[in-house]
Amino acid sequence: MPGPLDGIRIVDLTQVVSGPLSTMMLADQGADVIKIEHPKGGDFTRAVSNRRGGHTANFLNNNRNKRSIAIDLKDPRGLAIVQKLIETADAVVQNFRPGVVERMGLGEADVREINPCVVYVSISGFGDAGPYAGKPVYDPLIQALSGLTTVQAGSDGERPRLVRTILPDKLTGVTAAQAITAALFARERTGKGQHVRLSMLDSVIAFLWHSDMGSQTFVGEDRPQQEAQSFIDLVYETADGYMTVSVMTDRQWLALTRVLERPEWLEDPRFASAEKRQININDRLTLTQEALLERPTAEWLERLEAEDVPCAPILKRGDMITHPQITANDIVVEYDHAEAGRLRQARPPARFSGTPTVPPKGAPILGEHTGDVLREAGYSETEITDLSSAGVIGGAGA
Repeated sequence: MPGPLDGIRIVDLTQVVSGPLSTMMLADQGADVIKIEHPKGGDFTRAVSNRRGGHTANFLNNNRNKRSIAIDLKDPRGLAIVQKLIETADAVVQNFRPGVVERMGLGEADVREINPCVVYVSISGFGDAGPYAGKPVYDPLIQALSGLTTVQAGSDGERPRLVRTILPDKLTGVTAAQAITAALFARERTGKGQHVRLSMLDSVIAFLWHSDMGSQTFVGEDRPQQEAQSFIDLVYETADGYMTVSVMTDRQWLALTRVLERPEWLEDPRFASAEKRQININDRLTLTQEALLERPTAEWLERLEAEDVPCAPILKRGDMITHPQITANDIVVEYDHAEAGRLRQARPPARFSGTPTVPPKGAPILGEHTGDVLREAGYSETEITDLSSAGVIGGAGA
């Protein structure tokens, strides 16, 4: 059975992570995503490290289930090919810096002349206005400007810290995928396409507001500095490793004191209520850490789980993929790629009972589907050969 987006065609002009991740999510759900790449090199992430069989892990993990066509968009003949593909597209997604795509001849106005009902999507770094709009952007810049580095530090008074993953890129990709499907749904109701604009900066600031911007929420109150509740992470060392334990309710606190064999904590006025346990969080966490050092992780997990206290082992990446909870839910899957060999990836997180996501098909070779897509668009074999000879198209499928 096809995925929920079966029949949707996406012309994908994006590169790196935020755009490709968003369109991969749509491809996982059944959309026909046609990735447009330059014949010389293609997506930048094809050139980074950590590779096998000529394919990088970064590219493989953000471009599965797509078709790649290699086209020189600076050549009018190449631009004409993309324009022809846009005729039958449901959405066009691009993440060039503001102004670049218009100079290419593929701005919203250009595209809408070809296909008035198309959903046109622009993903940027800083947004399409303001002093930073035209600046080059990478993940650390968004973390810095959004306040995320200060949140990660724990308070405004501490040295800012980067989150050790490209959260802005990936969060923007997820946000874009949701926005695209919303715009497609609106088009089903109204028959009209629209321009969806979002930026990495938009996505991160909105993300932070749900839990980290309390000091900025009430207008008129002078709370310029976000104070840390605690600088102690909920990462506890045990006799043989690490684990995490998190208690919120009175019942959980009572159970924790039983498991750790610390009944005296129940008489301690610092911990007499949830509010006082929060006020005295550093004392509470320090005492918890001292107790957990007494036994190995596996023993603590067994004892805590028996009392229904929220807890989990802290796993390294290599251990995570074989943990029983991961394997029971088939979160990590394996499949074969024609050139990169056996691959391991996370499956799409959302599962649909009536329209399952499509089986994984490895990220394409550069230009692997150029010939197929052009034939579908009505180009003859002679025209394809001539375009290939002229360097307008390229790749394995030309």
